[in-house]
Amino acid sequence: MNFNQFNLDSRLNTGIRQADYQTPTPIQAQAIPIALNGRDLIGTAQTGTGKTAAFVLPILHKLLTGPSKQTRALIITPTRELAEQIHQTITSLGKGTNIRSVTVFGGVGAAAQIEALHNGVEIIVACPGRLLDHIQNKYARLGKLEILVLDEADRMLDMGFLPDIKRILKHIPKQRQTMLFSATFPQEIEQLAAQTLHNPERVAIGLVRPAHTVTHTLYPVPHHLKRELLLKLLTQTDTDSVLIFTRTKHRAQRLAKQIARSGYNVTSLHGNRTQNQRTSALKGFKQGKTQIMVATDIAARGLDIDSISHVINYDMPDTADAYIHRIGRTGRAKRTGEAFTLTTPDDDDMVRKIERIMEQLLPRQTLPDFDYNVPKPEYPQNGRKSKSRDNQKSTSRPKHRAR
Repeated sequence: MNFNQFNLDSRLNTGIRQADYQTPTPIQAQAIPIALNGRDLIGTAQTGTGKTAAFVLPILHKLLTGPSKQTRALIITPTRELAEQIHQTITSLGKGTNIRSVTVFGGVGAAAQIEALHNGVEIIVACPGRLLDHIQNKYARLGKLEILVLDEADRMLDMGFLPDIKRILKHIPKQRQTMLFSATFPQEIEQLAAQTLHNPERVAIGLVRPAHTVTHTLYPVPHHLKRELLLKLLTQTDTDSVLIFTRTKHRAQRLAKQIARSGYNVTSLHGNRTQNQRTSALKGFKQGKTQIMVATDIAARGLDIDSISHVINYDMPDTADAYIHRIGRTGRAKRTGEAFTLTTPDDDDMVRKIERIMEQLLPRQTLPDFDYNVPKPEYPQNGRKSKSRDNQKSTSRPKHRAR
């Protein structure tokens, strides 16, 4: 099958050719015909499966007929980075058309967004909070909306956006086409789908295992030696493009500084950085100006950089699903990649869950020239913690600390 068989508007051919789209991915092959028929759709798919184009192309096809300069499609997504990526896909595939898109999210000034909304756009790609602000201030007018997409719905649930989404739904027409995409379907998402979609078709790609282009290695280590092992590992690794994941934003910031002191060009991506800082960090990493990026799970979804050669889990993720998303940042675009995970005895349960998904035991490896027997630092006499705070075990794993 090829993209010509979808019978998309010929004005989209330029963007499709330039994106080098030839054979549709499974989610595209199943979802695009349903979406083109105007049916509501529930898609079970992860990032890296081509799902963005699976809803962007039908939207562009439909918007090429009918009125312009009014908002006819709304795409709601959990993070600013994913919103920007979707916007870039719309811009790329929409070359040769006059369809306009605007991103709407917090952390940046609202003036440019307000101006674009005032001038008229056909597509809004938004995070829930800032969109609600624009709705309440009557800058975003959604009364003519024809298509709604809820992307990565489970992630929006995790980030506490479900109440905002329900408020947004009150401002858009009930007669519309709705597409909902989610990697997992907890009860709350099933309830949202039942309340929001009308007789939807389901397309299930499932929780796929990581791409076969990625090799996986576990590095067991005592918790207090994780940082030292990571630095040793980096000396033995091609560090042209390495993405390192931590559990919390504070650890991401500290670890980035420690890696920088070892002579690497490093940046960080986490919720404590401003939008301009996050944009600059992503740009530098994508262009190869920065060798290493230390990030929280805010970067695990929607980060589309083909050149990443290694993903290192400094901290084990909270779920097997998060592991899949994290290591899916490498081995993309037919390249090979490596996924390294530092594991402590506390991570054994999660390792077993991941291995069940992988349907194989993951190889364990130790570094022959690393001393794993260095004792854990004692607390000093004054009772204060030692300076190795970064290696202290967190007693809790709150779900949303990395936002």
